[in-house]
Amino acid sequence: MNTKLCATALLVVGVGLAACDTPPQNDGLNGTLWLQSSVENKANALATYRLGTMMLDAALADKSWTAAPNEQKGDFSGKPPAIILDVDETVLDNSVYQSWVVTKNTHYSSKTWGPFVNDIRSRPIPGSLDFIKTAVAKGIKIFYVTNRKAPLEAATRKNLAVFGYPIDTSEDTVLTKGEKKAWKSSKKSPRRAHVAKNYRVLMVFGDNFGDFVDGYKGSLAERHALYQKHDAMWGTKWFMLANPSYGSWESSAFGNAWGKPLAVRRQMKLDALDAWKPK
Repeated sequence: MNTKLCATALLVVGVGLAACDTPPQNDGLNGTLWLQSSVENKANALATYRLGTMMLDAALADKSWTAAPNEQKGDFSGKPPAIILDVDETVLDNSVYQSWVVTKNTHYSSKTWGPFVNDIRSRPIPGSLDFIKTAVAKGIKIFYVTNRKAPLEAATRKNLAVFGYPIDTSEDTVLTKGEKKAWKSSKKSPRRAHVAKNYRVLMVFGDNFGDFVDGYKGSLAERHALYQKHDAMWGTKWFMLANPSYGSWESSAFGNAWGKPLAVRRQMKLDALDAWKPK
């Protein structure tokens, strides 16, 4: 039954809702709609990258400045400058994949994610290209540190190149998950340390807590404490892009237990809400 006929049936005959075609329920609907179509998202991303641009000269001038406090060891004042950026939802917008997930009422899977990446359909995040080009013009090395797996690196490089993102070829600057044995984990600290070994890390950009710290899989309380611990980093050395569609913020509400049934995970997310209680 189409939507118009269904509405008529409800008004005239009082047919139950079960008789009507209703869209599938998918927890990613609103977040993905916001990511893909809202000017609020575009404005937020643009403002984040413009703030980063404003901080570049200060970061270059202050030789004690580092955005990798846990990985930057020894005297790094004389090291050449670098910036680390995540790729997905930080530099490249994958909302067409997330939209497919929502409209098909399915979920992320490497079996579908790989073909999507190889299809070169990701788009630029507003502000990211101008920021990166400005940084490169100031002599700053750009590293893309992504949890895309190593077999997808070639397609990732191709997608970045399509839009003119600078990729330094003097060394490997696209650091993927599993590319080296020490990089098999989703935790990015080994790759941040790899960059910090030879460079002074000025800034880190990402859309997930794990782009900045390894404690992103903690409880809600643990994540909040870790966020507060690094209060001084946000907006000066660490720059977070908004991503309400997916991320560790969601899974932390149900203990990162993706094996639990959907209904259980959804109820745990509801239980995590701090809801108003009318008197």
